[in-house]
Amino acid sequence: MVEGDDLSLMSNQMWSSNGEFVPPDGICRVSVLACFLLACSYVGSLYVWRNDLPRDHPAVIKRRFTSVLVVSALSPVFVWVWKVHTGVTPGPSLLALMGVRFEGLIPAIVMPLMLTMVLFLGPLIQMVMDCPWGVVDGVRVALDPWFWVLCLSDMRWLRNQVVAPLTEELVFRACMLPMLVPCASPLTAIFTCPLFFGVAHFHHVIELLRFRQGTVSGIFMAAVFQFSYTAVFGAYTAFLFIRTGHLVGPVLCHSFCNHMGFPALNAALEHPHRISVISCYLLGVLLFLLLLFPLTDPVYYGLPTPVCTLATVPSSLCTS
Repeated sequence: MVEGDDLSLMSNQMWSSNGEFVPPDGICRVSVLACFLLACSYVGSLYVWRNDLPRDHPAVIKRRFTSVLVVSALSPVFVWVWKVHTGVTPGPSLLALMGVRFEGLIPAIVMPLMLTMVLFLGPLIQMVMDCPWGVVDGVRVALDPWFWVLCLSDMRWLRNQVVAPLTEELVFRACMLPMLVPCASPLTAIFTCPLFFGVAHFHHVIELLRFRQGTVSGIFMAAVFQFSYTAVFGAYTAFLFIRTGHLVGPVLCHSFCNHMGFPALNAALEHPHRISVISCYLLGVLLFLLLLFPLTDPVYYGLPTPVCTLATVPSSLCTS
């Protein structure tokens, strides 16, 4: 722990004559260790309860809600201890570094979610085609308060749409990225952070093996696929966090993607209107790539975003 005059001296030495951030020695070692401990704490909290029930049982979900919410509430302490230990004294507040701020809030709520919905254009069109309801019926249900009462009383819905997106984005993006960006470029941090997120999902293998939900080879193949998918998704939400400097966008996109699930490509290829559906899939991907940088331009969210102030070298991800 650095104290007194040494801390003041270190703080002064972390900024070069031209105003660029210069990380203290050994910061990467401390940052990676802090992220590893944070990931272990999150996953470990799921197993503090002894039970013989599967993960989707309401009693199990309720207990895990308690443990992950406690770990998530304490996760900013990891960032604060990291900041004190390394001597990093950024201009933005701790909450701002973690994406909790008002500047650019409305664009942060709307634009990343719009971008993600564009990517899922094909699955959304496919869903509309296959849905027995009309558009008016769907809107009527969405506006019905009783529908939301039923959703909020469903433990699985709460886990997938609310608790998991909020706690995972808080821990694996809002807390980890401010610690990783100072020891690496924002681009490197975007692809490093999801590794903790992807590995954290391997714990599902334990439960699948425990309750024999499939063959061993099938379970491990599914785990490898899930790691790959969650790592790619984690890189995307890390990109959103760095570009927008907000937590709310990644949380909403995470919730939306949990609702949609992985695109049903086989169903699209076998769909009666497969040409139209596949065309929408391809159009969605093309529009997503074209809009990726324009809709996440930091100019809409406050330039530079707080986490970008910790970048050791200028990055195009942090500029308009």
